[in-house]
Amino acid sequence: MKILCVSDQIDPLVYSNSAKERYKDVEFVISAGDLPMEYLEFIVSSLNKPVHFVFGNHNLDEFGFYHKTPSGQYRNPFAAAGFTGHGATYLGFRTKKEGGILLAGASGSVRYNDGFNQYTERQMRWRLLKMIPALVVNRLRYGRYLDILVTHASPAGIHDKNDPCHRGFSCFLWFMKTFKPRYLIHGHIHLYDLQDVRVSRYMDTTVINAYSHFILDTGASLT
Repeated sequence: MKILCVSDQIDPLVYSNSAKERYKDVEFVISAGDLPMEYLEFIVSSLNKPVHFVFGNHNLDEFGFYHKTPSGQYRNPFAAAGFTGHGATYLGFRTKKEGGILLAGASGSVRYNDGFNQYTERQMRWRLLKMIPALVVNRLRYGRYLDILVTHASPAGIHDKNDPCHRGFSCFLWFMKTFKPRYLIHGHIHLYDLQDVRVSRYMDTTVINAYSHFILDTGASLT
């Protein structure tokens, strides 16, 4: 199984007329954040494959379609029922089954300037805890909690940086240890050096930085 993973930068190899042919063997697409929704719409229409995404800490014009505003209201009345604008499905703090693959997502970055979709360690942990009932249902129904966790920020100490904006979440380490996803796909950490580490291992989970684009080839079905 091949999965196209994208984040943070519009990649000319993806944003091209040849994308349909180049990625014809991809089963579905994961976006780990900080990409314009119009880019995801292009991918949906070009590849005709399911696209699942989380938001990052940029490109948040449509964040209010999926999350409540400070007044407690959604910008879009269909958001509470799972708004699928641009043909893509939002994974932020939700679980989803796609072709037998169990997905979950966590939007946002570490709080560094009180902007939208930024969280303290405690706030992110609380949002992960709220997903536990759905994960337990997965375990009872399918024999496992999760196959892929999609985040924007990286786990603490894995691919993250020392500056306040790009620190990772320690609670992602707890999540991987507890629920044992096969993969954690994240964005947020830009890769400018070919020597930068893109794929790492933490216990039972392979952690992948999806910056620009990355083809996850599982070699077989995850189920």
